[in-house]
Amino acid sequence: MGKIKTVGSGSPVKGGRRPSAAGEPEPARKQKRFWAQHKVEAVLRLLRGEDLELLSRELGVPASSLSEWQEIFLAQGAEGFKKRSSKDDLENRRLKEMVGEQAMTIELLQEKLIRVQSPRPLARRRSRK
Repeated sequence: MGKIKTVGSGSPVKGGRRPSAAGEPEPARKQKRFWAQHKVEAVLRLLRGEDLELLSRELGVPASSLSEWQEIFLAQGAEGFKKRSSKDDLENRRLKEMVGEQAMTIELLQEKLIRVQSPRPLARRRSRK
């Protein structure tokens, strides 16, 4: 019979070898971020008939996420994956215009304040000879 050894956890192991990941949790996978274009490509692959489970494993994305992406794509097209909407763009543009107008007003008022507070004498008159 083979020799029984213990591993760091104190569990006996036959022959001095550790069992292959038995009872050990898998290291946590880092969540990938997918751009809209990547999501569109994945959904198009699904629509062309690729298997959901195989694609899920290949991309490292849960099958439920792929299904959700497909539903979004079918409902809204590629625009559904983009974060901003046209309403957000219009609001953003309006707010930038307001900030620009306020910056110009502040600049003009600062120049006027400098002129009013300056200790320069009034303009000299020319003497008549």
